[in-house]
Amino acid sequence: MDLSTLGTLGTETRNERTAELDRMPVCELLSVMNAEDQTVALAVRDALPEIGRAVEAITESLQRGGRLIYLGAGTSGRIGLLDAVECPPTFGTSPDQVVGLLSGGPGAFVVAVEGAEDEPARAIADLDETGVNDRDTVVGLAASGRTPYVVGGLKHAAAKGAVTVSVACNRDAVVSRYADIPIEVPTGPEILTGSTRLKGGTAQKMVCNMLSTASMVRLGKVYGNLMVDVRASNDKLVDRARRMVVQAAGVGSDAAAEALRAAGGYAKTAVVMLLAHCTAEEAVRRLDQARGDTRAAVGRP
Repeated sequence: MDLSTLGTLGTETRNERTAELDRMPVCELLSVMNAEDQTVALAVRDALPEIGRAVEAITESLQRGGRLIYLGAGTSGRIGLLDAVECPPTFGTSPDQVVGLLSGGPGAFVVAVEGAEDEPARAIADLDETGVNDRDTVVGLAASGRTPYVVGGLKHAAAKGAVTVSVACNRDAVVSRYADIPIEVPTGPEILTGSTRLKGGTAQKMVCNMLSTASMVRLGKVYGNLMVDVRASNDKLVDRARRMVVQAAGVGSDAAAEALRAAGGYAKTAVVMLLAHCTAEEAVRRLDQARGDTRAAVGRP
């Protein structure tokens, strides 16, 4: 990858507001940092049309048995992997429905694997190992917008027929050329020159939050604004599931707890039981017929 223009990228240029960063009192440093962070949400707002297109593509992929596959290196890859691993406990997805591929492998989440981002062949091998196909949507994350691992991955995913999405923090990014849906969120110079774990990382996290959450809402894994597909795997989540059933079905705490017991602890099943006045078995059947959409299951005869 040509490095001659790397220094001209917005994410690589020097932030004049923080030229004296090492001499700033802590309160001033934090104030400037906070002010810079506030610009990120506005940059993401400008990309909402493209993010919306990506949500529709991801939803369609998941509806037809495909996957959302994040692909990235360094901070970008860690953010994709983080979003992927949070989906099963939050939305009840299987671990293979939302996948995070990090250049250098899962171990690179904890210990950086130097040079891994410069090898596009790694992305091809990683995608082939997952069996990438034409039902999937592959999201390549690269703050700089030029990471070879991501470029190689997007090219390969497209060749396999997958829908490709890129997320970059610079305009006219290289990765945008290889994506069906390019998302560009220009975050500008970092307070610490070139450290895209800051504004760049925040922007990518915000976009990933939108991609996964909005897609899961579209799939009916949410009832109102309640995460009824949550896996109640600890005491806090058991209590949250009970409270969700109370709120969704408008019943008392005891009735919610009883429905949850009958539903094997699954809040979604309990909600359908109570709102459709049916047994747990009938609620499961309704949800199967509705492809997991809670609201549709409640209204289905």
